[in-house]
This record gives sequence, structure tokens and C-alpha cells, in this order.
Amino acid sequence: MTRTQHWFAAVICSFSLAASIVQAQGSEPQALDEQAQIQAWIQQFEASLDRQTGTISLPNGVATLNVPEGFYYLSPQDSQRVLVEAWGNPESDPPLGMLFPAEKSPLDSDSWGVTIEYSDEGYVSDEDANEIDYSDLLADMKASTRQESEQRVRHGYEAIELVDWAAQPYYDSVEHKLHWAQELRFGDAEENTLNYNIRVLGRNGYLLMNFIADMNQLPEINQNVDSVLAMAQFNEGHRYDQFDPEYDKYAAYGIGGLVAGKVMAKTGLLAGALLFLKKFGVFIVVGLGALVGKAFKRSA
Repeated sequence: MTRTQHWFAAVICSFSLAASIVQAQGSEPQALDEQAQIQAWIQQFEASLDRQTGTISLPNGVATLNVPEGFYYLSPQDSQRVLVEAWGNPESDPPLGMLFPAEKSPLDSDSWGVTIEYSDEGYVSDEDANEIDYSDLLADMKASTRQESEQRVRHGYEAIELVDWAAQPYYDSVEHKLHWAQELRFGDAEENTLNYNIRVLGRNGYLLMNFIADMNQLPEINQNVDSVLAMAQFNEGHRYDQFDPEYDKYAAYGIGGLVAGKVMAKTGLLAGALLFLKKFGVFIVVGLGALVGKAFKRSA
């Protein structure tokens, strides 16, 4: 059985258990084929996604992606549906798009993706790039993440913890591209989440490109990070070396401030798996989440 089939089976098993609990409590069970219903939703969702390759002009007009055949790009609208409807993230402003490896669907159990966003907070000076103590910076970031976690919990979402660097920050002073990776823990999850961050610096701001994956996918991400880094380029008039201090604004922080920014705490498919059960009108009783978490554990 493939990972995707295991994922389907876990959803169906959980759905059936919840339905049987509802029936035992006296409610009328819905006369529907749960497996067919779930699979129909999955097929409809995947068919509705417009996978794009080649030259992609990002919606804000400041940058372009050159997406090779080994990947595909999803529009802001499709990306928002993946993040919220399929992966169960909180509602937020849509990204500029997402990237996925060509051989994976967003609904595959071993799927990973890259969100693309833009910040227009100004020109980020890289003068501090060689002066940062990343051990001290990590300690500060852990404290900041604890505060963010308290906000998430108050709004009904899982707690989040910054565990460690998964890859220490690296800045390419020629291409003006920065990347690093964080190991995150959501709630009581048995497996931690990988948050791999890329920042592409421009004249008036920067692109944020963040991998959303599990820690056990770090070797695969490491194999693909150079390809993703190479895709994004700022358009003429928006490039880093075209900054004019007489007319353009500086950002309020440098490279260290970029790394220490708010954790991009979006999660992948498995963290939002119970959303499928909610879509079909079944209310889950206490304890089912633990069962599903075990059933959904990503293993070979």
C-alpha cells in the first residue's frame, strides 16, 4: 500500500469510527458511502488546481519565477485553497503562489511545498551579515516563538515551539539570497515540522519563500533548495543593486532581523487532516485526534 493509500485508509477509518459513535448516541447516520465521498472530494480538488511551469510573472509585478519541468507553480487562489482547505492552516492573506515538486500532489501524504510572499518594508542592508552570533539569535527567537504560541492557543490552534536550527543561516552576498531552516514542534505531535526559509533581497523589499515539510524530509529539501533559489529573480528596476539611497527607503533591520522575524507557522497536510472529517458533517469526540495522529504517522 502506498503512503497516499495509507492516508486515505486512515481518514476513512477515522470517519467510520466517528460515524459509529454518533449512531451509538442515537443520531441517524447519514446514508452515504464515506470512502467514495472522500475520494470524490480529493479528485475534484486535485483536478481544480492549475499547475503552471515556465516563466511566471508574480502578481505584484516586482519579480519573476522561472519554473523548470521538475516543479509546478500554483496561483494565489489555488495556493490559498491548499493552505486553508486542504492543510488546515488559519485564514490569512493569500500568498503570491506556491511551488511543488512535479511528482507530488498537495494531497499526497509525503507532499511538501514552498509558499511565496513579498514584503515591501524597504531595502535590507547586508552589512551585518558577517557579524551575527546565531546561537544568541536562536535563544531570542525561541522566546519570541513562545509568545506567538500563546496567541495561537488563545485562538484555538495548536501550540508551537522552536526546537533548534535544522540548517544554520547562510547568506549569498553575490546573489543577495539568504536561507536557513528551523525545526518546529506543533502541539503534542510525535514528529517535528521543518520550516525552511529563503529570503531574496530586492531594491524595496524581499521575497519570502518558505518550505513546508516534515523533519524527515530535510534530505529531500536539501537536494532541491538550490533549484528553488535559482527560480526567483527581481525584475528590472526592482533589483538589490539598483537601490538609490536618495529616493528609496531602508528597512528597519538587517540580515539578523530577517532571520529573527516571526516564525512562518504554516503546517502541511497531516496537521490539517481532521478537516476532511469536518467537511462531511461529523463531529469528532475527544480521543479521536490521538487515534488519527497515530494512523497518519509518516512511515515507510
